[in-house]
Amino acid sequence: MTDPHDKRSDSEPPPPDLRRERDQFLQTFGLSGRLSEEFIADHERLAVRLREVEQENASLRAKVEADLAVRELLGMIERLEAEKQELLSRFHEVEATSSTFNERFQEVEGEFSNLANLFVASNQIHASMSPRGVMRRVKEVLAQLVGAERYAIYFINEAATELVPIASEGLTGDELLNRSAVDGLFAQVFRTGDSRVDEEADPSVGTVACPPAIIPLLVDESVVGLVAIYSTLGQKKRFDTVDYELFNLLGRHAATALVSSSLFVSAGRKLPGLEAFIDLSV
Repeated sequence: MTDPHDKRSDSEPPPPDLRRERDQFLQTFGLSGRLSEEFIADHERLAVRLREVEQENASLRAKVEADLAVRELLGMIERLEAEKQELLSRFHEVEATSSTFNERFQEVEGEFSNLANLFVASNQIHASMSPRGVMRRVKEVLAQLVGAERYAIYFINEAATELVPIASEGLTGDELLNRSAVDGLFAQVFRTGDSRVDEEADPSVGTVACPPAIIPLLVDESVVGLVAIYSTLGQKKRFDTVDYELFNLLGRHAATALVSSSLFVSAGRKLPGLEAFIDLSV
């Protein structure tokens, strides 16, 4: 039975249920633990992902840097290739100029050589005032400058009918005969005063019957003799430009030097009197 004098039983609430509060607290604590565990797990996952992102970023940065380096290298290669092409172009231009210069230099050198031959030949022919000395020098020009191996020098006789050999080289007695000044090959050159040179045949295998070169000898525009080249040295297969110049020089100077030296010797190697040189300008 309830005590009628106990008024608290009607006005105070009943005491709390401690067990239930404990259970609720434990439940709340357990939820916080799970949340903490989940937070820690998420944090670890984010940390791993961050490291992965950093690695990817580093890899991408290295790749970009490599790509930039490659582009720079490609640009450098293009510039070097352009410079190489420019240098090659300049080299070819210089090479072409050098080739032209060398060709021109060889031409000039050949011209100087030819002029030297002509100068030496002219000097030699007029270097002596004796017929024998002049003839020796004419033979030196034929042998050394023209390259003649077998040849003969003819003068016309007083009747102007035959060409008589006055000097020769490499010919036997049977081959060294008078030549007609009336008909035949020698007569044709003698009458016309024009040299006959076979430009097609090999002069080193010429024959006495058909000499590769016949040159008229002139004194004051009159033909007084001939030079017949029957064959040249084995290494001389053709007559060159300088040979034609030498033929012309021999034709113009050899006979004049021979006649002048003969007259000088006939005069006792005395100079003409002063009267022979007076009024030469008239």
